[in-house]
Amino acid sequence: MSYAIVFPGQGAQETGMGKDFYDSSGAAKDVFREADEALGFSLSGVIFGGTEEDLAKTAVTQPAILTVSVAIMRTVCEELGGRGKKLEPAFYAGHSLGEYTALTASGALSFADAVRLVHKRGRLMQSAVPLGRGAMSAVLGLDVDALSDICREAGGVCGPANANAPGQVVISGETEAVERAGVLAKERGALKVVPLKVSAPFHCELMRPVADELDAEFRKLVWNDPSVPITANVDSSFLVSSDAIQKALYRQTYSPVLWADGVRAMESAGVSLFLEFGPGSVLSGLIKRTCKGKKTQAVNKLGDVIKAIEAIEEAVA
Repeated sequence: MSYAIVFPGQGAQETGMGKDFYDSSGAAKDVFREADEALGFSLSGVIFGGTEEDLAKTAVTQPAILTVSVAIMRTVCEELGGRGKKLEPAFYAGHSLGEYTALTASGALSFADAVRLVHKRGRLMQSAVPLGRGAMSAVLGLDVDALSDICREAGGVCGPANANAPGQVVISGETEAVERAGVLAKERGALKVVPLKVSAPFHCELMRPVADELDAEFRKLVWNDPSVPITANVDSSFLVSSDAIQKALYRQTYSPVLWADGVRAMESAGVSLFLEFGPGSVLSGLIKRTCKGKKTQAVNKLGDVIKAIEAIEEAVA
């Protein structure tokens, strides 16, 4: 059997995240230093000593989560190397922003370029839609097909943005359209509709201009084919070329994140263990809801590193 490594997206951040890795691992400390140098400001200072408000700014949140996730991964690699072993997953995957971390982990893009790219991505997303014009809501108890129909009925720009797990879908779009869809969802049997505190309506048609600007940024960078297939958010395909990665990232900007479908695709390909590298453990919970009985291990604090290595050894035994 094999294992996959997954990386979280925006919303997983918290002040002080990754500090125990920074203090204990030379490899992790190098990641934070490289991020600071690449961005030209102290990202590590914001992560470790800034306020929640500072960290919640999209242009900061995105490189911060990517940096912490990579620092955690390299700490695990450092520990494995001391045992004469390597990190050898069958797949990498990430939720929205986490997909950029996944391609960095696979060597498709250098870490310095990736951290600058998601910093730019955050700025573009933040400025794409005037504050208050866009919204997102989590809908519990309805599937993505039902919500697609509801969003069409609601009118305006509105649609599923994240299909996270069975019965857990996020919708995104123009504020009034999302509100109308929420009312309709409750009438059609949704257990709960929860408006999300977000700075922009991600993964909807309002983000299409951002995709075009990101595409221009993609063309400035050096890309490689990934060392390990990346499971695409947009269609659950396994990406094995740099050209396919860029096309998928372009579409991901304004298209739904089909997370549950991607998890099922990896399960069908023989994955028995999912390791989550990054702040929080949201993805581990979603995976357990999607693939009953599959083992997960979140690595968000230093004490989880040995647990992850033991889980890997068990999975590949």
